[in-house]
Amino acid sequence: MKLGIMQPYLFPYLGYLQLINAVDKFVIYDDVQYIKRGWINRNNVLVNKKPHLFTFSVVKDEQTKAINERYYCSKTFNTEIQKFYNMLTMSYKKAIYFDEVFKLINTIFEYNELNVAKFDFNALKCICNYIGIDTEFIASSEIPQNNILKGQDKILEINKILKSSQYINPIGGTELYCNDTFEKNNIKLNFIKTLNIEYKQFNNDFIPNLSIIDILMFNSKEEIKQLLNEYELV
Repeated sequence: MKLGIMQPYLFPYLGYLQLINAVDKFVIYDDVQYIKRGWINRNNVLVNKKPHLFTFSVVKDEQTKAINERYYCSKTFNTEIQKFYNMLTMSYKKAIYFDEVFKLINTIFEYNELNVAKFDFNALKCICNYIGIDTEFIASSEIPQNNILKGQDKILEINKILKSSQYINPIGGTELYCNDTFEKNNIKLNFIKTLNIEYKQFNNDFIPNLSIIDILMFNSKEEIKQLLNEYELV
């Protein structure tokens, strides 16, 4: 069984979706510390031919609290949603798949939940359902585990509990995990590396590494499924 584990990201980049599609089970790593200025509550879209960072405010709280203990700010959330809608309309209204993608995003924001982990989790499932990714999801907080463990030890324990035979991690984690340690536990360790991908963004020069929203706006579901396979395992 192939397993992937990642913190919940909001409208993540293509590589995140490639990882979900490449595994049999995907664990939303929601019981680890929330990281400020990460990708849990923000991402980039195309505005005026340049990357534009959008952010949804999270209530200030103790830094040690986990992602599933943090909440989007109720005082600003609806206002930020409307600003987000306006920005997307201004930037993407002429994109070929704008209408159906905007409908998808609207459905995501209709989810009545301010818990960061739950909201992001639901958004990911909605996007995967739209594309046609049928990977099984599970939240790490639902897995009985030793919460004293950290880093590689905790990841390894989750793999053992779920009885995975292969663990796939984003390419950025190559220095975090030891292949020999996983081999000793009869688990194959791989890292997923997205190939150089370009698609037409209006008639502009291509801007890479944007939110999945950008990809959805310019590509059909069939084209996105092809993009999901444009990676290599190292």
